[in-house]
Amino acid sequence: MKYLSYLLLYFTITSSLSFQAQGLLSDKDSFTRQDTLRGSITPERIWWDLTYYHLEVQVDPSKKYISGKNTIKYKVLSTYKSMQIDLQAPLIITKVTQDGKELKVIHDGNAHFVQLVKNQKIGNTESIVVYYEGNPKEAKRAPWDGGFSWKKDKNGNDFVATSCQGLGASVWWPCKDHMYDEVENMRISVTVPAHLMDVSNGRLESIEDHGTTKTYNWYVDNPINNYGVNVNIGDYAHFSEIFYGENGPLDMDYYVLKDNLEKAKIHFKDAPKMMKAFEHWFGPYPFYEDGYKLVEAPYLGMEHQSSVTYGNQYIKGYLGRDLSGTGWGLKFDFIIIHESGHEWFANNITNKDIADMWIHESFTNYSENLFIDYYYGKKAASEYVIGLRESIGNKSPIIGQYNVNNEGSGDMYNKGGNMLHTLRQLVDNDEKWRSILRKMNKTFYHQTVTSKQIEAFLSTETGFDLTPFFNQYLRDPKIPTLEYSINHRTLKYRWIQVVSGFKMPLKVSIEGKNKWIYPTEQWKELRLANQKSTLKIDPNFYVYDKELK
Repeated sequence: MKYLSYLLLYFTITSSLSFQAQGLLSDKDSFTRQDTLRGSITPERIWWDLTYYHLEVQVDPSKKYISGKNTIKYKVLSTYKSMQIDLQAPLIITKVTQDGKELKVIHDGNAHFVQLVKNQKIGNTESIVVYYEGNPKEAKRAPWDGGFSWKKDKNGNDFVATSCQGLGASVWWPCKDHMYDEVENMRISVTVPAHLMDVSNGRLESIEDHGTTKTYNWYVDNPINNYGVNVNIGDYAHFSEIFYGENGPLDMDYYVLKDNLEKAKIHFKDAPKMMKAFEHWFGPYPFYEDGYKLVEAPYLGMEHQSSVTYGNQYIKGYLGRDLSGTGWGLKFDFIIIHESGHEWFANNITNKDIADMWIHESFTNYSENLFIDYYYGKKAASEYVIGLRESIGNKSPIIGQYNVNNEGSGDMYNKGGNMLHTLRQLVDNDEKWRSILRKMNKTFYHQTVTSKQIEAFLSTETGFDLTPFFNQYLRDPKIPTLEYSINHRTLKYRWIQVVSGFKMPLKVSIEGKNKWIYPTEQWKELRLANQKSTLKIDPNFYVYDKELK
């Protein structure tokens, strides 16, 4: 959950729903060495392939303090003896060991270079253990500002959670904090005061009772990105159901504050509705082995894999508001639908570089539209996505700068969703479009990808060369504008405000009849039957028009 923005209404509704990944990564003109260390695949990262984490952390809410260790297993890809581990201040690494021997660590800001002694033989699987502790950064405005949220429920119980997209998982645990390399599976062991519960990703393996504390051991069977790992601590009640989906029975578990149990049982009916709609459009839920959880959190919500967090106050829309202004946005709980859509786009298909965050956010924004389509029809879905255009800024490109942990414009949400809605019109075959979305999730199942990969896939599957299309909508802030005139029964038209080579077909209504026209940057003419003809662009295309008088 990140940036929406733009209209005053949006700022009021979302407090600038940080559609620049939680407000952490605003536009920058210059970048530092720390940006490069955080955002690039450094020599100290590329030589080893991450295979397994066992994160063990004890959380003391009374002191806002955490301590623990992370066992990191990796496969050696090439010979090297310096390993980059990321951990952000004020947390500190107290020691690092390999085979029980303490290693030297060279600290460079939030990057920590472990000096290995053991020969790293290509093909071997090795491990290190990183010990750490401290008072982690406190999220001031979660989820847009990352870190720990230290809150209380209305009964005075501690209500604690993590969120860290954009800022990075290293804000609260030591890891290889770059999107390109996902761990294959992991354990998460969280020790909390005995009267509270921890809910993290995957399935609960066991609970260890230590008297004054308890340790909750969770196992994630699937690859997971770092920011998808989470801790949720509270006085939780639990209920569950089975969803019979495309890959069989799926466990759907819900963890809510005890006082909210009864209303959650009613309100969370949107969750199986979501699952039914999204399996229809995108294919099977990508993490059957780990189940699906919806977990109440002390902030709005976030797409943590198999542990989606929820804080939308048990009301429809976005905190009771319709972001589209059409009424359709009040037919569903925005957080349940949007954040769960990320299970397919962010958690299943994950960007290698945060500059390509549109892969997460454009498709997930578009998933809201498809949810409405599934339950209320195509017309309602079109009205919803078109209604979101009011908050598009068109000030900077959707794609950010690579290798410096910089994402692009917050337009990746509503503009990105409208871009995909426009592409659906070009395909002009809804079953084909659905098959493309499903094939995309199958082709890139549990993978990290680049924008270029997704663009090439969509070009191949649609049968169109979409290079100018994506250059226009992703890499240029201008919106294609159809410039035209109608004089003496002749329609003259062309594209302006477009990148080189842009020649997207367009559906229009002329003389009351729907027709495809094929504008380019050069003037074209079309003879009309009526001198007083008018032209109207199909509103499902996200373009502008400019009539010359």
